Amino acid sequence: MGLVLAFVGLVALAAVVVTVVLRARARPRATAPRPPRDPFAPDAETGGDPRKLKAGDMVEYLGQRLFVRGSLRLTEGGFTWSEHFLDPMDADGGGEGRRWISVEEDPDLEVMLWTEYRGEGALVPAGKTLTVEGVTYVRSEHGTAAYRSEGTTGLAADGRVEYADYEAPGGRGLAFERFPGAGGPGRWEVSLGERVPRGTLTIYPGGDA
Repeated sequence: MGLVLAFVGLVALAAVVVTVVLRARARPRATAPRPPRDPFAPDAETGGDPRKLKAGDMVEYLGQRLFVRGSLRLTEGGFTWSEHFLDPMDADGGGEGRRWISVEEDPDLEVMLWTEYRGEGALVPAGKTLTVEGVTYVRSEHGTAAYRSEGTTGLAADGRVEYADYEAPGGRGLAFERFPGAGGPGRWEVSLGERVPRGTLTIYPGGDA
């Protein structure tokens, strides 16, 4: 009888041990929070995907670092693209005016850096070709898109934008945009652009990435 009771006791003890082990394995393990990182540390990850740019990120191009203040997510039909408004990190901003990066896939990924045109005289997208600062641009697109605003853009949370795009050899671009409102169709905002070659833009994700 004693041996039987001992055997039963061992079986019960083994069952308890198995239950404890299974419960321990099933219990979710707490993950340690990711420690803060300096985005400009020598070993920081560089490169990045321009399609994931957002407000709070920083980018570096040709030695200049720029802060992404806000973004527009644009849609026309089934086509989508993004525009990201930038502030230089240097004190005076370089005196180059408003700048932004556009990112689109049509079908290849194309990234353009745009700078506000500050030349004399008003430019409007009135013809199939336009010559600006000695460069002749040919109109490639003209349409109206819906936009959604993120971060600081100076625009409403959503709305519509009319645009006209021109192209020139060497990856250069001329862009017109206007945002209709209660006061009418709005004024044309004009920018000159340059294609950003692959591998030349470095993205430092913001702290919440």
